Amino acid sequence: MSEYRPSEIEKKWQKYWFENKTFKTVNPVANEKSKPKYYVLDMFPYPSGAGLHVGHPLGYIASDIVARYKRSKGYNVLHPMGYDAFGLPAEQYAVQTGQHPAVTTEQNIRRYRTQLDNIGFSYDWDREIRTCSPQYYKWTQWIFTKLFNCWYDSAQGKAQPIEMLYNIFASRGNMNLNIPCNEHTSSFTAEQWNNYSETQKYKISLNYRLAYLSDTYVNWCSALGTVLANEEVKDGLSERGGHPVIRKLMPQWQLRITAYADRLLQGLHEIDWPEAIKEQQRNWIGRSQGCMLTFNIKNSNLSIQVFTTRADTIFGVTYLTLAPEHELITQITTPEQADKVQKYVQYAKNRSERERMADVKTISGEYTGAYAINPFNGEPIPVWIGEYVLAGYGTGAVMAVPSSDVRDYAFAKYFNIPIIKVQEGENTDISKENFDPKAGTMINSEFLNGMNVKQALDAAIKKAEELGVGYAKINYKMRDSIFSRQRYWGEPFPVYYKEGMPYLIDEKNLPVLLPEIDDYKPTEDGEPPLARAAHWKYNGIYPFETSTMPGWAGSSWYFLRYMEPDNDKEPVNKQIAQYWQDVDLYIGGSEHATGHLLYSRFWQHFLYDLGIVPTKEYARKLVNQGMIQGRSNYVYRVAGQNTFVSFNLRNQYDTTPIYVDVSMVENDVLDIEKFKEWRAEYADAQFICENDKYICGYEVEKMSKSKYNVVNPDDIVAQYGADTLRLYEMFLGPLEMSKPWSTASISGVYRFLKNVWKLFYDENGNFLPNDEIPGEASQRILHKTIKKIEEDIDRLSLNTSVSTFMVCVNELTDMQCRSKALLQDFLIILSPYAPHICEELWQACGNNKSIAYAPFPEWDNSKIKENSFEYPISVNGKLRHKMTFALDTLPHDIEKEILAANEIIKWTDGKPPKKVIVVPGKIVNVVV
Repeated sequence: MSEYRPSEIEKKWQKYWFENKTFKTVNPVANEKSKPKYYVLDMFPYPSGAGLHVGHPLGYIASDIVARYKRSKGYNVLHPMGYDAFGLPAEQYAVQTGQHPAVTTEQNIRRYRTQLDNIGFSYDWDREIRTCSPQYYKWTQWIFTKLFNCWYDSAQGKAQPIEMLYNIFASRGNMNLNIPCNEHTSSFTAEQWNNYSETQKYKISLNYRLAYLSDTYVNWCSALGTVLANEEVKDGLSERGGHPVIRKLMPQWQLRITAYADRLLQGLHEIDWPEAIKEQQRNWIGRSQGCMLTFNIKNSNLSIQVFTTRADTIFGVTYLTLAPEHELITQITTPEQADKVQKYVQYAKNRSERERMADVKTISGEYTGAYAINPFNGEPIPVWIGEYVLAGYGTGAVMAVPSSDVRDYAFAKYFNIPIIKVQEGENTDISKENFDPKAGTMINSEFLNGMNVKQALDAAIKKAEELGVGYAKINYKMRDSIFSRQRYWGEPFPVYYKEGMPYLIDEKNLPVLLPEIDDYKPTEDGEPPLARAAHWKYNGIYPFETSTMPGWAGSSWYFLRYMEPDNDKEPVNKQIAQYWQDVDLYIGGSEHATGHLLYSRFWQHFLYDLGIVPTKEYARKLVNQGMIQGRSNYVYRVAGQNTFVSFNLRNQYDTTPIYVDVSMVENDVLDIEKFKEWRAEYADAQFICENDKYICGYEVEKMSKSKYNVVNPDDIVAQYGADTLRLYEMFLGPLEMSKPWSTASISGVYRFLKNVWKLFYDENGNFLPNDEIPGEASQRILHKTIKKIEEDIDRLSLNTSVSTFMVCVNELTDMQCRSKALLQDFLIILSPYAPHICEELWQACGNNKSIAYAPFPEWDNSKIKENSFEYPISVNGKLRHKMTFALDTLPHDIEKEILAANEIIKWTDGKPPKKVIVVPGKIVNVVV
């Protein structure tokens, strides 16, 4: 073949890999000596109808390069792919069209698979998983049953079976036990427990399980018929569709992730993850050490619990602030304030927590009319409601110290609440001079005098315990995870209800399958879509749970199922898990820092407690790939006219920029005829051009259909080939960095591959490599390249590899290298990056097996070492000539030969030099 034709070559080898299962991974057999393992994983995609754009494969290409490299280094590589297939978009489409979400999902998966195959990834497709497959979500349901049947033993630091907790209660009751449980769990003695009925015991146990039901405020979107996460709500509207969202108290399944908070923090020290991800998780968990204080309500038997990290500022408290969702608001509000409070609560509750925390400019609140009593000095302090306090953090109540907190101060100033100035640091003394005149009576705080902050904190907590008004406590900003969604397209819970209480179905009856329903909307009563399945009952009697699990359920353990996807006895065999251990390299987006990446660590820790997996952390190394940004283009429309002005003339007119599809633009020049055909309204458009060209404006930003800047990888593959796409995406810049896409500059990489082809074929299609022994120079360039590529892959510096390949090809071309042995080694090191062309040329060299498992060549340092050096020679500081000498040539001999060279004599006019400076292995300077 005289020409490089990627369209022919790539289809041929993709077919070969599929038919021969080239990348099939085999699990080791017991007692068999196995290869060392390497597990490289991509975050699996949600298969949307839009398909992939060129930004999506960036991480996939990087992981594929590593997978192919490790295979050639002798590793047993696990490199799987699957689909996070449950999700709201497919369900919304079902609501609009009546088409079952499974049909839409299957169509989208087929498109994704075609696109992935076109890029030539070395996935073991026999291990493909789909979270919407009953064979998969059977085990997601199974894991839920284990969470339901376990509690967290703080003393042992692990999950334990619920039967063990029953035994503890039978012998000790639940008093003085440090066990994570639901708030307001009543105390009981062993005697009381033993006298309870089995139903009463079961009901109590629900407060301790790792999966439990609780009334929780959620973001409810009636238009979508589902609960939304905070990140799915913006300005009181759903991110998808822009529908109103309200805060609503609903019974929700939750997972007790807070029990694992300390372990999740500690585990961050054991994994090689980006520091930014670790910091986000630390902040999300938000461990703080402080004190739980009780503030009694004046003239009432009610009290408010407050968690504070600064108990030493108790004498600076001038008011309490409650979250709008606080359960005591209606009970403590005075009749005079009732209407105002009700209106304010309604307003504040309908704003998401994310909005309330982000909005630092708006100050809003309402006075309840009630007073609380400062537990240290008996002073009455007003109780307010403020949206800056969240129900989900601490107790939903804050003891406000305006002198020590920015938000407390702003709130106090806005509502004219007294501010007591507390001096912090080495002396926490409160003197009369430090009081605001409105503060009221002088209080007794002498016991804190002269202490630093740490001493004062300890003293205040000790005093609270002595007074019986508080105790030391560790708190977490992180809340337990809401684990139910009022949707259809998700994993059904393996739960039924009997006399209003949840029970698990028998394990032998898993999976609980999604029933067929006639409409995917919530019911007229606002119940989830599954409530439409009227005859869907356990054993034909008991109603199933009608909520489904959230999208992150299936993604919290999928990396384990890849190890053994066909196992119908368990999620993964312990022996298989022992072999694969954990993920060696995980590549995916940083946007999942406090979602998937945190929840999946939680599930791994739990499964470790059960002895199912051998490691507490599932991913040893995580890399966040950067974003490939789009290059958007604009045309400029003259106001009130169907006329468009070229970029450099736009300021001469009153114009409005309009996004234009980048497929109509090449090097920022608009194809006017395509633009006219784009939309009927532009058919008669007029254009004011520059030198007969219409120049578009541009901006680098996120790829988006609304900006018409999405580049389809299928188009790039069709025009240049998959190998060009793979190399170009790596060439754009460091893997972790965001970088702009430019189709115009991809041609350079395409030319490089054509130059690789020319090393093997001349223009007449003659095969050039032969059995000649390679010279020292060609061996040197090859071995330097091998060393550099190996180092680049090991540190994921994949962009610099492409430049190295280009230099190597240029030098081998200049040398007219024809050594088949040397060129074959070059193909092996290039093949992880550009596998199709390398397979074709490898076969042309007479090899019958795939290049995928050809051993990666070893570099020889003795062949890299230079034996000579080309000296740049300057005369009076200006470069005039170059001469090559052996590295062991003495400076005196170098000087003698240089002065005798005609080129140097020409520049010195034959005059004897004043000085000759020879720096061995660097430079020579002749001074005349």
